[in-house]
Amino acid sequence: MLEGRKLTHALLVWDLDEDAWFSDGVVLLDFDGEQVEIVHQKFDEISITWNTVDPGQPLDWAGEAFRLAWREGVLDELAQFKGQRLRAVELLEWTDENDIAHGTVAVGFVFPHGRMTIYNALDENGMEFGLPDRRWARHRLDLPPGGSTEPAVGPSRPE
Repeated sequence: MLEGRKLTHALLVWDLDEDAWFSDGVVLLDFDGEQVEIVHQKFDEISITWNTVDPGQPLDWAGEAFRLAWREGVLDELAQFKGQRLRAVELLEWTDENDIAHGTVAVGFVFPHGRMTIYNALDENGMEFGLPDRRWARHRLDLPPGGSTEPAVGPSRPE
């Protein structure tokens, strides 16, 4: 369970030649030793893994000639959450039926002083900070009754 843990590291893949976030790469969020790894790909795919990526290893983008490295603190909006305790995790579903993104899923992280959403930006990661757009249906991830460690999806509650 991540709720109540402090965000200790937030790492992004950085393109050294462009001096910019390489948004095709994995976003690593470490909460007191529990590392969550998020990457969006294609138009409607999301991968969420735990403790599988070693940021101490060099990055190789499928043999391409990119010069990539892990960077922390490169986006001020993301860096502001370091040291804050996570209040909630949400799955968000895009509900605008007139939008090609209808049905896509994002992950939201709620902190005492703000929130961030990692979403599919058409075959790469995107990040937004602040309240999600009203077209996102928010589903808070909670522990089910009895305190099992298996997460359950429940409706979002007002904060």
